[in-house]
Amino acid sequence: MNWRGVAQILGLLAALLILFFGFGVLLNMQDKGGFLTLRNVETILRQSTPVCLAALGMTLVIVCAGIDLSVGSVLAFVSVAVAWFLREQYSPWIAAVGGLAAGCVFGLLNGLLVTRLKVGPFIVTLATMLIARGAAKGLAGEQKIDAPMTWINDLLSVLGNDEKWRIFPNGVWIMVLLALLTHFLLTKSRFGRYVVAVGSNEKAAHYSGIGVDRVKLAVYLLMGLMAGFAGIMMFARLSVGDPTTAGGFELSVIAAVVIGGASLSGGQGSILGSLLGALIMATINAGCSQLGLANWIQEMITGGIIVVSVLLDRLRVGRRQEI
Repeated sequence: MNWRGVAQILGLLAALLILFFGFGVLLNMQDKGGFLTLRNVETILRQSTPVCLAALGMTLVIVCAGIDLSVGSVLAFVSVAVAWFLREQYSPWIAAVGGLAAGCVFGLLNGLLVTRLKVGPFIVTLATMLIARGAAKGLAGEQKIDAPMTWINDLLSVLGNDEKWRIFPNGVWIMVLLALLTHFLLTKSRFGRYVVAVGSNEKAAHYSGIGVDRVKLAVYLLMGLMAGFAGIMMFARLSVGDPTTAGGFELSVIAAVVIGGASLSGGQGSILGSLLGALIMATINAGCSQLGLANWIQEMITGGIIVVSVLLDRLRVGRRQEI
């Protein structure tokens, strides 16, 4: 058993609980109760579901020593594509599948550019970030797309009194199921071992017979798929296709994964850690909002979290090199 990994997860869980109860006490002192309730937990989970879903794919990418700066723009394109399908009177199922396919296309494009052109993933995904954002604006005609209400809108809607037995909306349960599948893929499958091997030492992985390019292509394809799911959930939250949504989304996703213990140098990361990292950031945002802090303060806090997460990553890498 990896006791260091267990200790890291327990530390993240403790930090999340301290933040949650700390904000609850502060709000109660200001006569702003309601933070320490199941309804607020449901709200935090609903708001963090798109980030959590994107973090699942980003964990695989970062463990494989890659990066994806295009995830926010791909998410925006997916949400616009779903709204476009619905506006054109297509079935909600076709809209959902079309959104997932759009995410996979961009993931495949990233993977092909990284593996075939041998261009660094930072440059590749920076380019596709602009391409996806432009495509979203073009498809939407540079305006929001209003779409009819369907079951997709209910994925992250507040549960009614007759739906309390579900505890959380279906979108949250979909995220949990995908997290379990991704955890199994990373920790229990041969593919997961290949991902870690490529991220730890690409040359050694190549000499040991691992198809490095195939692994990278599959990782970016899975990243695109998770961005597709995140885009559908973002549409469910907004109920419109907005080509300008998710600005800076990629930074929140990367920060969540690094806070969760993944190394930007590759070879290390966990799905549970990434989810806890996303929930920590969502809890901070929710607490700051309910305390009435201005948006610029919240943005500075988010920036500080990113700096701290990178510093922690550097410390972890340095400690591993000493060992």
